[in-house]
Amino acid sequence: MNGKRGLTLRFRLLGIAPLMFFTAHLLFYVSDPFYASTHGVENMLWMCNIGNLLLGAGLLFGSPRVIRLAVIWLIPGLPLWVSDAVLRGGLLFTSFLTHIGGLVVGLIAMRRVRADKWTWLYGLGWYLLVQQLSRVFTSDYWNVNVAHRMYSGYERVVSQYWQFWVLTSLMVAAGLCILGLIMMKLFPPRAASLSVKQ
Repeated sequence: MNGKRGLTLRFRLLGIAPLMFFTAHLLFYVSDPFYASTHGVENMLWMCNIGNLLLGAGLLFGSPRVIRLAVIWLIPGLPLWVSDAVLRGGLLFTSFLTHIGGLVVGLIAMRRVRADKWTWLYGLGWYLLVQQLSRVFTSDYWNVNVAHRMYSGYERVVSQYWQFWVLTSLMVAAGLCILGLIMMKLFPPRAASLSVKQ
C-alpha cells in the first residue's frame, strides 16, 4: 500500500486546473505594460502563485506529499492576499484564480490524500528554499517572499534585515506547525494508512 492509493487518473487530471490558473496569471504579468516594464513576472515566485504550479504537478504525478505541501501554503496565502488586495485596492482576476481557485482545488484534493504530521516541516523547508531563490532571481523592487528587505513598521521591533528574517522564519514555523495540526484534525489520515509512510 502506498500514498498514491485511490489517486485515479480522473482525480489526477484535477491538476490541469491549477496549472491553468498559474499560466493565466503568468500571461497577465507578461502582457501588462506596467508589469512587463518592471519585471512583474517575478511575482510568480510568491508562495501562493508557485503553490498552484506545485499543486498541479502533485496532482498530475499523483504525489500526496507534494499536494499537501502546496495546500499548506495556499491556505495562509488567502488572507494575506485579501489584505494586500484591500490595502492596494487592486484585485486582479487572474490573482483571484490562483488564490481562490487553487485553494478550492487543493481542499478537494485534501479530502482524498488526507493530512500528514510532517507536512508543516516540509512546508518550512519549501518556504526557506523558495525565499532564497527569490533573493537570487528577483529584484528588491517587488520584494517577493520578503527576500530583500523587511516590511515597513518592523523597524520598531528589529533594526536589521537578518533579525527580521529570523523573527519571521520563527513565526512561519510556528504558523505552519499550527496549520499542520488543524489539517490533521480536518483531514485525518485514514486508519488503514496510519502505519504507512506516505
